[in-house]
Amino acid sequence: MTEQTVDWETFFRERQRQEKEDKLARFRHLNPYVRKGQVVFAGSSLMEQFPIYEFLLDFQLPYTIYNRGVGGFTTDEFYAALEDCVFALEPAHLFLNIGTNDLNGPEYRLSRLLDNYEKILQAIRGRLPATRLNLMAYYPVNPAVATIPHMQEIFRHRTNARIREASEGVRALAARYGARFLDCNAGLTDADGNLKAEYTIEGMHMYANGYKPVLDALLPVLQEIGAQ
Repeated sequence: MTEQTVDWETFFRERQRQEKEDKLARFRHLNPYVRKGQVVFAGSSLMEQFPIYEFLLDFQLPYTIYNRGVGGFTTDEFYAALEDCVFALEPAHLFLNIGTNDLNGPEYRLSRLLDNYEKILQAIRGRLPATRLNLMAYYPVNPAVATIPHMQEIFRHRTNARIREASEGVRALAARYGARFLDCNAGLTDADGNLKAEYTIEGMHMYANGYKPVLDALLPVLQEIGAQ
């Protein structure tokens, strides 16, 4: 009897696809209960893992914020999921952090990332013209703390130089579409411009102590929103 060979790459890719679908299904069941006209955080895992609900409780912040980030999302996937992640909530204010997963492989092209991002903005402007858009700069990474071979391969492509370049492209899109560009990275970097080692899980994603400086940078914007 021969042993069946498992195609682990296909297995994990399918598992990730299913996890994304499951999250969108949960959103579809949650969205009928949201208070429309509030604040929405949306994007990929760096937004999904923002512990905003707990921070609102911890610091008694008087805001209603819904998190519709989905780990692993590219700009293509986010565009396809706009109904569940944005449109159904009809937010008054939308904070976007989407696109870093586009950088992860050798096929990455800045022009494609920005074209996709612009398509997202056009769709939101067309469907929700009154929504205030807040486009976030991409967070830095720290390849020095990566020990997993898979992560080391990603960091060959997802470099801080490319991240800064992509963020500047998003800044230009913000200006073109009347959005606010938010660079919340000042408290995240070490002397070399890398994500501080004490903030990161594996060089890319962050613990709560990494998100706290981001929250601090966002508070003036949230306070402004709350005063409106």
